[in-house]
Amino acid sequence: MTYPIYQLDAFTDRVFTGNPAAVMPLDTWLPDETLQAIAMENNLSETAFYVPLADTRNADFHLRWFTPEIEVDLCGHATLASAALLFDHLDYDRDVVRFQTLSGVLTATAQGNRVELDFPSRPGTATRVPDGLAAALGGIEPVGFLRAHKNMAILMNEEEVRAVVPDLNFIAGMEEDGLIVTAKGDECDVASRYFAPHAGIPEDPVTGSAHCTIVPYWVERLGKMQLHCRQVSARGGSLYCEAAGDRIRIAGRALLYMKGEIYV
Repeated sequence: MTYPIYQLDAFTDRVFTGNPAAVMPLDTWLPDETLQAIAMENNLSETAFYVPLADTRNADFHLRWFTPEIEVDLCGHATLASAALLFDHLDYDRDVVRFQTLSGVLTATAQGNRVELDFPSRPGTATRVPDGLAAALGGIEPVGFLRAHKNMAILMNEEEVRAVVPDLNFIAGMEEDGLIVTAKGDECDVASRYFAPHAGIPEDPVTGSAHCTIVPYWVERLGKMQLHCRQVSARGGSLYCEAAGDRIRIAGRALLYMKGEIYV
């Protein structure tokens, strides 16, 4: 059988930057082991699969995300890529698409050349810095540490965020879902990086779901509800975020890089 596949670069305005995601529209679900094998073969941080729902009262599509090693409960860049594919390339004729996911119903809204995602807010709880974390960051001492679905280390400045040399074995052994490092940005409001070696992702280029924890923290400290965030990985990417109660709005662009077919 052949199936269409697309690859888009998310949270960027030019290809070869941002976070690449594969997207596979399906009519019906393939077996889970096939979905995982496809994601492993793609070897991107996430591959998104979606199928149309027969009952569209609450959502339009069922959306799932797989890393090369596991299925995850929330993914920003592959959701952005899925919505942009529908809006820009597959003749979806509405301005809002609703996805049924493991994190509930997520909406994506077309806004000019951007797509805005409506995601859950996941504020972290402050706790002590884990023993050994400074060494695991290449000798950089965090000034704070929070834990939500993801761990988050607060650093002194963007220069330190960029300078982190992670001990991926240490991070893979941490509780919860990987590690965010973040600080106030130099030419943006917030800078960050995200490491998820436990999920087969040494460093994620741009991570929408991490901003469900990043944004609540920095909104409170910077005293502003709208934030321009940059993930300062090697590929880099921009996210335009807004705190909205128990939700986080995350906007960005996703550009089509490749389309083709797979044979399984």
